[in-house]
Amino acid sequence: MSKSKIVIIVGPTAVGKSRLALELATEFNSEIISADSMQIYRYMDIGTAKPTLEEQATVRHHLIDILCPDEEFSAAFFQQRATKIISYLSKQGKSAIVAGGTGLYVKALTRGLFGGPGADPELRRTLKEKAALEGVQCLYSKLAEIDPVTAARLHSNDSFRIIRALEIYEITGKPLSEHHKAHGFKESPFETLKIGIHLDRQELYARIEKRVDSMVAMGLVDEVKSLLDMGYTRDLKSMQGFGYKEIIGYLYGEFSLKEAVSQLKRDTKRYAKRQMTWFRADPEIKWYVCCDESKEIVRKTKGFLEAEG
Repeated sequence: MSKSKIVIIVGPTAVGKSRLALELATEFNSEIISADSMQIYRYMDIGTAKPTLEEQATVRHHLIDILCPDEEFSAAFFQQRATKIISYLSKQGKSAIVAGGTGLYVKALTRGLFGGPGADPELRRTLKEKAALEGVQCLYSKLAEIDPVTAARLHSNDSFRIIRALEIYEITGKPLSEHHKAHGFKESPFETLKIGIHLDRQELYARIEKRVDSMVAMGLVDEVKSLLDMGYTRDLKSMQGFGYKEIIGYLYGEFSLKEAVSQLKRDTKRYAKRQMTWFRADPEIKWYVCCDESKEIVRKTKGFLEAEG
């Protein structure tokens, strides 16, 4: 049986992935699967740069607005849901355009997941206590020493993933990045065309700053306030996302709105850099300059989708 064909669009935040996905989906009568770990949540529209209702009406988008902010989601869950959608579309004679910046989701879909050893409750408790006493930065520094590859793709405040990476190292004696590398040879269940789009760093950073300013002008503060009023607390994983944690700090009087916006711009730029580090490690991705090479991307996609399997 021939494998289903999927087109995957990746790249850093604010580079134009959603716009390109919409263009390709319209051109080839495809549907879009969002590979974004934040757009899955309802009520979180502005801060996640979610496709507009008009865009969603033009082309069907999947895995957007499927959970409330206090519900759990994972790469494994994404893999299961996305695989079912791809199968469904394939039976209809349609292809899927998978677009998003969450690299782990893309890897889970195309290569499966490294499950890792089971949790060690005592070790995990010790690491959590250390984080509480000395700060998560202490654990992040340790991770950077033993596994700089994994540390480079994680946010320095992502305590859950930092602790899990340290736990895997302590249990197995090998860094998480080595496990991922060994696992990466698993054959993909799909025939894939991986398209990466990028921009000059200064141009990308300018886009990020413009996007943040636009989010604030569109009502990001009111969106975050509404979420808090609905009872969604700042300790939720979803509320730790970019745009939400900074505005929460402002609403709690921890710093000014100007400082919150400055932090959001800074953190988003750092995130974009980590995204590029992750995606650059995938040799299957063919890179294009955003917008400048859209015609070539359409031509390449057409050849891929129309070629005999």
